[in-house]
Amino acid sequence: MAVSPYRVTPARIGNSSGLRLPAVFYRDHPQFAGVAGQAEVLDDRTLLLRFEPEAQQQDETPEDSLILGLFLDFLSRQALTADPGPLIYSEAMAVDDEELLAGVTVDAADDAADVPPGA
Repeated sequence: MAVSPYRVTPARIGNSSGLRLPAVFYRDHPQFAGVAGQAEVLDDRTLLLRFEPEAQQQDETPEDSLILGLFLDFLSRQALTADPGPLIYSEAMAVDDEELLAGVTVDAADDAADVPPGA
């Protein structure tokens, strides 16, 4: 892993003092965004920060979450910049949906299996 120095500046947080890391740090290392940690003084000029990121879900890789984040950002930009703006669901659309679903039966047992516990 390449060593990249990041400038840390003092910050006032409520009644406490803190250290502010630049946004580029969190872009380069998103696993540390919003996590708690510990500070250890090694000597008069050296401080060690130890962050404790939560473990990744076993089936999720960092690439998956990055790609999902980029995709959601893309969708948000597209929705906000579309010429006609967001599409409002109308009565005519509801009628079309009802016609499309006419005659479709759903087994209650299958439907109950899709509902998460506690919902």
